Amino acid sequence: MTDTTSTGDAMAELTQIREEIERIDRALIGLIAERVTLARRVGAVKRAAGLPTLDPPREAAVVRRAGALARDAGLDDEDVRYIFWHLIGLSRRIQMEEK
Repeated sequence: MTDTTSTGDAMAELTQIREEIERIDRALIGLIAERVTLARRVGAVKRAAGLPTLDPPREAAVVRRAGALARDAGLDDEDVRYIFWHLIGLSRRIQMEEK
């Protein structure tokens, strides 16, 4: 095998891997959109029940659960908790905008 062939094979493999990453990215965006839709519903239910939008104990529990799931999957739980705090921030904003 020549260097040109191995480089070509590597580039083809990189293209295939990157396409798979893009597919996963699209799926992640779809899941985030679904989560936002549910956050809107949560906000509506909270308002109808006269409950506060913010629920720090619930938010902390969600982040802890995400960290545990990350550890179980062999991921850095701190990084995943960071991502989930951002997701919770997005959910908070969505719920508060709906007022």
